[in-house]
Amino acid sequence: MPPTRRPIIGGNWKMNTNRASARALAAAVAGGLASSRGSNAPEVVLFPPFPYLLDAAEAIANSPVLLGAQDVSQFDNGAYTGEVSVAMLQDCGCRYVLAGHSERRHVIGEPDEVVNAKARAALDRGMCCILCVGETLEQRRAGQTDEVNRRQVTAGLQGVPADHLSRLVIAYEPVWAIGTGVTATPADAQDAHAKIRAVIADLYSPDAAAAIRIQYGGSVKGSNAADLLAQPDIDGALVGGASLDAADFLRIVQAAAPTT
Repeated sequence: MPPTRRPIIGGNWKMNTNRASARALAAAVAGGLASSRGSNAPEVVLFPPFPYLLDAAEAIANSPVLLGAQDVSQFDNGAYTGEVSVAMLQDCGCRYVLAGHSERRHVIGEPDEVVNAKARAALDRGMCCILCVGETLEQRRAGQTDEVNRRQVTAGLQGVPADHLSRLVIAYEPVWAIGTGVTATPADAQDAHAKIRAVIADLYSPDAAAAIRIQYGGSVKGSNAADLLAQPDIDGALVGGASLDAADFLRIVQAAAPTT
């Protein structure tokens, strides 16, 4: 990975933890990274459930760990029961938000247009956004991986100006590898990342493509992180189950640390 792209490791807790365990987990991660400061250290972001954002924020205060939200509304405010706006998340201390996670797409049913609206809402208001893309098992078997990724990246970035890309991360999440214990081989993951980077070059410019960070998500754990993160176009990981174990999550962060 070029030195200009700082590795980024995200811990997506999904609908797990309670108030006490969320605070303890955030504190354990923050404690393990207390000395990991500086531009060369991996950027680390935790994504707790909405009710525990403030608890996690307190637990990671004065540490290099950043706070993120698992979802966001595309609306600023108003009569949208159950929705959470960008401003509300910022008020809780969130710097990052996820848009288009596979579970939002395939379980909740969010289409590309909604994912795009959410990503634009976050980016337009100064937040950092991780745009998640990836194919299902059926699409992979049908040879549609590249087509699906191109469509989701293109649709997700519709109307996003080039000057917002510094706050954008793309997460390639093959749906068949999320929570299954099955991981794309490093070569497969690298191929998908390189092709996604080529899409960014087509949409924006080669310089934009070279600068954007693309992380891998799909059953990443301490035992396989190093091989994945050694690939030249893989700039980090969006971690699910392993992020619920502070020790394993910290091993993934360590695997992303520059060796030079």
